[in-house]
Amino acid sequence: MTDMTMQEYIEQAEKDLLHTYNRFQIVLDKGEGVHLYDIEGKEYLDFVAGIAVFALGYGNKEYNDTLKNQIDKLLHTSNYYYNVPAIEAARAFKKFSGMDRVFFTNSGAEAIEGAIKTARKYAFLKDGKTDHEIIAMNHSFHGRTMGALSITGNPHYREAFEPGIGNIKFADYNDLESVKALVTDKTCAIILETVQGEGGLTPATEEFLKGIRKICDEKDILMILDEIQCGMGRCGYPFAFMKYGIKPDVLTSAKALGCGVPIGVFSMTEKVGSASLVAGDHGTTYGGNPFVCAAAAKVIEIMERDKIYENAAEMGEYLAQKLDEIKSEFSCIKERRGMGLMQGLVFDKPVKDIINTALDNGLILINAGNEIIRFVPPLVITRSDIDKMTDILRKAVASNE
Repeated sequence: MTDMTMQEYIEQAEKDLLHTYNRFQIVLDKGEGVHLYDIEGKEYLDFVAGIAVFALGYGNKEYNDTLKNQIDKLLHTSNYYYNVPAIEAARAFKKFSGMDRVFFTNSGAEAIEGAIKTARKYAFLKDGKTDHEIIAMNHSFHGRTMGALSITGNPHYREAFEPGIGNIKFADYNDLESVKALVTDKTCAIILETVQGEGGLTPATEEFLKGIRKICDEKDILMILDEIQCGMGRCGYPFAFMKYGIKPDVLTSAKALGCGVPIGVFSMTEKVGSASLVAGDHGTTYGGNPFVCAAAAKVIEIMERDKIYENAAEMGEYLAQKLDEIKSEFSCIKERRGMGLMQGLVFDKPVKDIINTALDNGLILINAGNEIIRFVPPLVITRSDIDKMTDILRKAVASNE
């Protein structure tokens, strides 16, 4: 298959792969820095980063060498044994996040599943009942597995797969009164994204987050923050919740934690860790294996040492400024939203054609819903990269007015 054309590869993929994605019509081959290249050699400026994954950009030598070295040592042992990379990654994640106990998973959705189980076990140990409820948010997105789907606040994603896990209620994001109205003595957790991703790049307000923290403290309810997309430096802090001066009881992370290898984590305070999951309650064959944990430990080391999140804060301000300029030029753009290098432009029409035009001109973008363009570039992005993106985007919007 090495001599196939790009179109032939695409046609072969459509015969072999389950059609659960409407893929862009390019076949990517390699990456370098903040650029990707297709198999024909065309260069693309990447403002997607594998959906907020490649925080360090492509081809980071220190990261790559770490993985190469680990391949020659040990890839997998199972969790019946200890391994050094997992111990080092756990210690590094605790320091980076401020949490106390961690469980490594293979993905963000699996991290959410673990967080749900943690909350229900925590409540079960208090009263021995199994009818506890979780409050989630409308317009949220937590993943595609059955548990994660059950707390995803978009009926379109859930309807064909109902019934879900049950006892889930949905409040309105940034509306504290709507949360309070749902709290009962059965409520065991309130889960939300610190910045909603798929739901429209909307950050939580300080009043909302602190209000939920207060409710949870008063009623011994677990506050679960999903920072799978908005965490790991993307919003200008190691984790976005740190901007607000609060701390969750349970935190989920993935995506940029591995910068390309499949790893996630759910973590918790010591209080929750000592009164929830015990041996036999949860497990994973691949989760926390030496290969992915070597990657995660190195990612955190680089992020801390090089203050990658500080660049995200600075470049996030510049990106917001440039997007605001474009917004002022086009009446079809209604709003800019976001935090750090997690930004969105809200249009009054579908954005598919704009994104395709940008792709034709060497810029990779994605949407968040039909009418929002999402900007989640590598965190090592520069002003000149943002300027180049802005020029291509401006032309793409203009040609699709």
